[in-house]
Amino acid sequence: MVDIFLHNSRSRKRERFTPLDPNRIGIYVCGPTVYDRAHMGNARPVVVFDVLYRLMRTVYGAGHVTYVRNFTDVDDKINAKSAQTDRPISDITEETIAWYLDDMAQLGALQPDHMPRATAYIGQMITMIEGLIDRGHAYAAQGHVLFRVRSYTDYGALSGRSVDDMIAGARVEVAPFKEDPMDFVLWKPSDSDQPGWDSPWGRGRPGWHIECSAMSHDILGDSFDIHAGGNDLMFPHHENEIAQSCCAHPEGQFANIWLHNEMLLVEGKKMSKSLGNFFTVRQLLDQGIPGEVIRFVFLGTHYRKPMDWTAKKAEDAQKTLRKWRSLIAGAGIGQVDPKLLELLGQDLNTPGALAHLDKMAKACAAGQVSADDFRASAAVLGLLSDDLGGWYQADETVTQGDLHFTAPADLLSMQDAVFTILAAWRAARLAKDFDRADHIRQLCDGTGLSLRASKDSFEAAADAQTDGAAITAAAASL
Repeated sequence: MVDIFLHNSRSRKRERFTPLDPNRIGIYVCGPTVYDRAHMGNARPVVVFDVLYRLMRTVYGAGHVTYVRNFTDVDDKINAKSAQTDRPISDITEETIAWYLDDMAQLGALQPDHMPRATAYIGQMITMIEGLIDRGHAYAAQGHVLFRVRSYTDYGALSGRSVDDMIAGARVEVAPFKEDPMDFVLWKPSDSDQPGWDSPWGRGRPGWHIECSAMSHDILGDSFDIHAGGNDLMFPHHENEIAQSCCAHPEGQFANIWLHNEMLLVEGKKMSKSLGNFFTVRQLLDQGIPGEVIRFVFLGTHYRKPMDWTAKKAEDAQKTLRKWRSLIAGAGIGQVDPKLLELLGQDLNTPGALAHLDKMAKACAAGQVSADDFRASAAVLGLLSDDLGGWYQADETVTQGDLHFTAPADLLSMQDAVFTILAAWRAARLAKDFDRADHIRQLCDGTGLSLRASKDSFEAAADAQTDGAAITAAAASL
């Protein structure tokens, strides 16, 4: 069996993964608050931890892994959206969940085994809060229930800060009913315009953090293997989850390993609406960037490093995927390459795995690796599936004598311009006018059209990123 090592955020070191029960591996990933389209930063943990899920299923068996990712469908942001749009909350959350699932499917993400909604677990949250009060870890005040942070001595172990340091270095909500500034809300009152449920403390709704503790416990138990999410959730969300879960269920250990992905940049800058570089997944898809390409770019950076989305990376990814897909026409599903699993077992080394797949592609083209095995190996990364292949068109070749033009079918319409360039290039080479031949090649630089010559033919090849207008202009200049 493949050894898997993961960087545990809590211990701050790489640890060998030893499942609590190899027949029931539990993974919990914090999901979205459903009030708007998922942006690119929201999508990164989905893709990263989808690879984790696929790896665990490959190594331990699909039936032995339980993956949970929640939907936060009760939140003040949703309430605000409802007030702004004069739409019922249920309409907003249902629509947003459908958007989210469709967008993530476009990125090749498998659906988790469980996708609980917070509103379906209000009863479990109330029961957990009651238990925390009974054990002295929480208290009711003015319709609120708050967690008593200093009652949990290990608070801050995940983020590596003491409670006093947190108070000094962070803005905390000051409220007269708090015993301590760091105490956080488990339950809060709702007015007539807000969603609410009956509770021992009056009509109200849960705080944000309690939902994940209640849902993970109900589905995975008081101890499970892995809890994951973006590093922006480490504090306060994950820190608070640990405190309330360990105090509510001291017989368990909550999550054994914590994984956190780094944030996303766009063209080297933090994604921001004010900078004009804020993109939703749907916007990129609607721009014609295939979901498989987005996924490939995400996996090209290790999950624990900031990922910089650039147009150049997307172009390069599409070229690589086009080459890979040309190798698997008619392929079945073979055996996963052990080296690929070994690389992913090193803390989800997806950049290394992509590099290994590229080596496999070259070997596949040379007949040294079967297309079936290549495809099976790519599938562990969620690539080269039929579901994600709608964007791909196999290249076709048109010929005029010894001139050959190979391109996707939708680019063959510019063949007249391409053959003009090829004919001029051939004439220059045959006349040994190498300065002119070099000039013609330079005209094609940056257009996406490549020229090459063999003993008996002159060939041009275009890919999906080829600039047809530039090719036409180049031909007209000859």
